[in-house]
Amino acid sequence: MSAPHLRNPGEDALRREWGTVGGNDLRIDPAAAERLVKALNADLAGLYILFNQVRKHYWTLEGAEVGPVVEFLEGAADRLAEMTDDLAIRVHALGGVPVNGPMGFRQHTPIGIEAGDVYSLRDSLANDLEGYATLAAQMREHVELAAELGDEATLELVRGHLRTVEVDAHDVEKMLADDTLVRRD
Repeated sequence: MSAPHLRNPGEDALRREWGTVGGNDLRIDPAAAERLVKALNADLAGLYILFNQVRKHYWTLEGAEVGPVVEFLEGAADRLAEMTDDLAIRVHALGGVPVNGPMGFRQHTPIGIEAGDVYSLRDSLANDLEGYATLAAQMREHVELAAELGDEATLELVRGHLRTVEVDAHDVEKMLADDTLVRRD
């Protein structure tokens, strides 16, 4: 049985075309808005991919120290979902279309996409840490971009989410310390 195809409405129903940045009510220069939309969509795609990866690890946890890790992953997934919503809303406010759909996320993400296999808890968390680190580095650049372009609201939004990403990365790093998580040799 094949998946049903969604009907595309007529051209008059189209409000904003993917890949374009229209006017915005924020009175941000269109060229600046376009640069910000591109940056935020890259952050959005990365956060979304990391959300799915963290959620997969939550679903498939096994091992001696699962208890504390499951709590962290559940909270981390919630925080990632909230950040994706915030960025998508800001992209729309800037006159853009938030990145969406599997191919859109895949094309715009800065992080590697983990295979669908199930890995050891330590390897799963190491992959999560790599995703967090990549996103943190990119988000720092986007904080600078928002400051350079004078968009204080985007600056505060990305800076706040960067702090969350860094705190969660640090928590993963602590879980991966040598004296935690059972190793299999």
